[in-house]
Amino acid sequence: MSGPDELVPARGARRVRVVVVDDQPLVRMGLRTLVDSEDDLELVGEAEDGRAALDLLRRTRPDVALMDIRMPRLDGIEAMRAVAADPALAGVRVVVLTTFETDEHVFDALQAGAAGFLVKDSEPADMLRAIRLAAVGESLLSPSVTRRVIASFAGRGPARRGHERLGELTEREREVLALIGEGLSNDEIGARLVVSPATARTHVSRVMTKLGARDRAQLVVIAYQSGLVR
Repeated sequence: MSGPDELVPARGARRVRVVVVDDQPLVRMGLRTLVDSEDDLELVGEAEDGRAALDLLRRTRPDVALMDIRMPRLDGIEAMRAVAADPALAGVRVVVLTTFETDEHVFDALQAGAAGFLVKDSEPADMLRAIRLAAVGESLLSPSVTRRVIASFAGRGPARRGHERLGELTEREREVLALIGEGLSNDEIGARLVVSPATARTHVSRVMTKLGARDRAQLVVIAYQSGLVR
């Protein structure tokens, strides 16, 4: 798996703008310190509940929001639904933070449009990787829970039903979808298939377009529901 340093923008590139949303001051402080320690990241604001988060996102239009699920006034799920429904916030990628690996709300978060999720005690390198991946349109699901959580999420719908447009995929694109379901990044897919990262990105883009998927996290769910990942 590629490390966070491989995702640092080239010298002179615009820094990734980040917002932190959590009702616990200590969590916000820890995330603030982490983001501030990286030259390619910029913290542009903090909020302690979903309602304040929406106001902040509309003011700052960040690239990535790290958002807790359980918060007062407006929880993270409803906040994400509001983000997804607002065309002005189409460029904001939300990475969900949760305390519990088996948090049932993670299912709802993915459905609401989360780019991925991490447990709060994830390694700092995983947090930074999640921010950088989200900023370039990819996703990171916490490795310790990806299979169990996404498989359980897929199981809440009709069991192992194929996507209605799955037949439109070529054999290689089905293979790519299965690898996305395993949680592989574009670089990792390229290495597995012995193709360039650019070719892997092209395959992923075509799969997303053909299936009408909102984002990479939704492709993971489709891969499980379609039986491409076991």
